[in-house]
Amino acid sequence: MTIDVYADIACPWCYVGRARLKQALTQRSDVEATLRWRPFQLQPDMPPEGRGFRTVLANKFGSWERAQQMFERIQKLGAEEGLTFDFEAIEAAPNTAEAHRLVLWAEEQGAGDAMATALFRAYFSEGRNVSTRDVLVECAAEVGCDPDEARTMLNGDAYAEAVRESQGRAQRRGITGVPCYVFNEEHAVTGAQPTEVFVEAIDALNTASTSE
Repeated sequence: MTIDVYADIACPWCYVGRARLKQALTQRSDVEATLRWRPFQLQPDMPPEGRGFRTVLANKFGSWERAQQMFERIQKLGAEEGLTFDFEAIEAAPNTAEAHRLVLWAEEQGAGDAMATALFRAYFSEGRNVSTRDVLVECAAEVGCDPDEARTMLNGDAYAEAVRESQGRAQRRGITGVPCYVFNEEHAVTGAQPTEVFVEAIDALNTASTSE
C-alpha cells in the first residue's frame, strides 16, 4: 500500500495528522505501507527567510489573541497524540521550500518519515526557524543523515523542481489544503482525521486488494 502524504512543515494539523496516521499503521502492522512525502506549501510566496510569526498570525486571524484561541485547541489535540506545541517559542513563519527538499533527499535514504517528524518537532515544539539551512542541517544530523551531505544538497538546487511539481500535482488533483493522504493513488483522506478514520481507510483498501 502506498500513502501519498501531502503536507507542509508549517501546518500544525499536518503534524497531528501524521501522528494519527502512524498510530493507525501501528494498529495495522500486518499491512505493508510506504509513505511518500508530497510537498505542499501553504504560503509559497513567503520570503526565503520567512516573516515574523506573530505578524503573520495576527494578519490571518485578526489579532494575536484570536490566534492564541486556535492554539489552545491544537495544543490539546496534540497532547493527546504525545506532541508538544509551543507557539510562544516560534519567532518566524518559515518558507518551507528548503525543508521539503530536505525531506525528499532523506526519503531516498530511508529517513523521510524521521526527517519530516524532526522538522515538525523543531518548528512547533522548539521554535526553531526551519527556513535556515543551519537548522535544517542540524535536523538532518538528528535523524542520522550526514550533515555535510545535507548542506551540500541544500547549497544546490536538487529536488527544487520536485517540490514545484508536487505543488502542481496537488492542484491538478483538486487538493487545495493539507494534510491530505492519498491511498494507492485512488482514495483520499483529508484533514487530521481521528486514528479510526485512517484505520478504516487502510482496512477498506487492504480488503479490496486481497479480494482481487
